[in-house]
Amino acid sequence: MRVAIASGKGGTGKTTLAVCLAQALGERGERVTYVDCDVEEPNGHIFLKPTFETRAPVQLLVPSDHAVGCTACGRCSTFCQFNAIVNVRETVLVFPDLCHGCGGCVLVCPERALREVAHDVGVVERGRGDGIDVVRGTLTVGKPLAVPVVRAARAAAPDDGITIIDAPPGTACPAVEAVRGADHVILVTEPTPFGLHDLDLAARTVRELGLEASVVVNRCDVGGTEVRDYARREGLTIVAEIPHDRAVAEAYARGALPCDASRELHDAVAKLADRLTDGGGGDPA
Repeated sequence: MRVAIASGKGGTGKTTLAVCLAQALGERGERVTYVDCDVEEPNGHIFLKPTFETRAPVQLLVPSDHAVGCTACGRCSTFCQFNAIVNVRETVLVFPDLCHGCGGCVLVCPERALREVAHDVGVVERGRGDGIDVVRGTLTVGKPLAVPVVRAARAAAPDDGITIIDAPPGTACPAVEAVRGADHVILVTEPTPFGLHDLDLAARTVRELGLEASVVVNRCDVGGTEVRDYARREGLTIVAEIPHDRAVAEAYARGALPCDASRELHDAVAKLADRLTDGGGGDPA
């Protein structure tokens, strides 16, 4: 079972829910893998405290700027939609950070003058902590392409057991890649105007991908009923409502598991874990 924890915006408590859910499932004897796909700022390891045992680079194959036999026909630069390769007179200029690694420029070159070289964009680490397998993807600082690192982090997770995917916030390409193919997506939101707006964006994205989704309302006691009304209209089941608790924020700041500091959070996550394991499928509703 692959369960993605996602949100339309940052700061909703997505990672808090993801690490606590991984712990709760592990306590039930399930084989659990937590995959941190928030590769621009992964922080799940702070709470789960794994010992990382393996580290593998994430690489893209990009065209080399040392083209041998190039006739400066310009087909490669015309093909590239990201301006990652440019012909200047008889010289090929390659901008690796713009390249998406599709290999199209190599295929369209009539002289077969281009070759591909490996370009590092991040790393994926695997380890284990407190009975939970942890996979962490980290984008190299300054690199703009997070999707290959997200894809590599997901691929590093084992196929068996329950995989908790901590997706990047928002609805851009990295978030889409993280939730793609999940058995269920839990959208974490908060009862604020921003929370409602971005929940709508996330719900539309998940629906477009053909995925089942439910909602967790964090800090449920600090806003109105608009999020609940929206979920009801859209047919989204609210599977947990978590009240605001200063102890959760304090535990988070210390790097401690928040569910150990709040009975309300602990109980809400425990019930959600029961839904997942009792249902035997991807939809906790």
